[in-house]
Amino acid sequence: MGYVHGYSDRESVRLTEQADALEDLLLSDTAYPPGSAVLEAGCGVGAQTIPLARRSPSARITAIDLSAPSLDAARRRAVAAGLTSVTFQQADLQRLPFGVGTFDHVFVCFVLEHLQNPSTALRELRRVLRPGGTIICIEGDHGSFLHHPRTDASVDAWNCLIEVQAELGGDAFIGRRLFPLLREAGFLVQSVSPRVVYADARSPEMRDVFARKIIAGMVEGIGESATDHSLISPARFQAGLADLLGLARSSEATLCYTFFKAHGTRG
Repeated sequence: MGYVHGYSDRESVRLTEQADALEDLLLSDTAYPPGSAVLEAGCGVGAQTIPLARRSPSARITAIDLSAPSLDAARRRAVAAGLTSVTFQQADLQRLPFGVGTFDHVFVCFVLEHLQNPSTALRELRRVLRPGGTIICIEGDHGSFLHHPRTDASVDAWNCLIEVQAELGGDAFIGRRLFPLLREAGFLVQSVSPRVVYADARSPEMRDVFARKIIAGMVEGIGESATDHSLISPARFQAGLADLLGLARSSEATLCYTFFKAHGTRG
């Protein structure tokens, strides 16, 4: 697994700001029953863990990640938020240290896109899910990003993000693949819903967060990798990044991006 955005403090902040901005869009219809056992697979620094636990205060959440530093950050966030219903554990998503049918529910958000073998991970998640248990997968699709004003440099910089992720073995277009991936892993797919973010001058706060913290924030984190791999010149990358950042200030700017949220059950 190669995390395309890196593990810097800046990325940790970006993930939290992204989770805050998208919470209602992505999690408004997600809550788990009291006493249920929930596995959050690939919790990272806990950006999604905190709102997930707040929305299901009486569920028992086990949050796992392969990165020990990320887990430490997630634990600190949970303590600061006063959450006591979450247990953190270091684990490999593709070789889980849990028995068959351990969990009632599985939650996976922005994880499958980084895996070389998402099908293997989904089959493993199905193994630890009880019959009739549910899985929620949320992923973005970088092919859905639309913006105006659109410059050649901004498109080149955005495409670098897609290419760097592919070189690491991930899939920046995985949102559109959730249905076949879940079905191939043996889940009964109940729904796949597009969750669209759109911003323009009528919503300047969302436009600012969307442009600076989500779109440009993701691109900025891969600048060194993109130039090191000769995907783009440093000057061209900086020009494209500047154009993406400029969307936050332009009264003419519009931005649109689609996330996909899939809900399945283990038959």
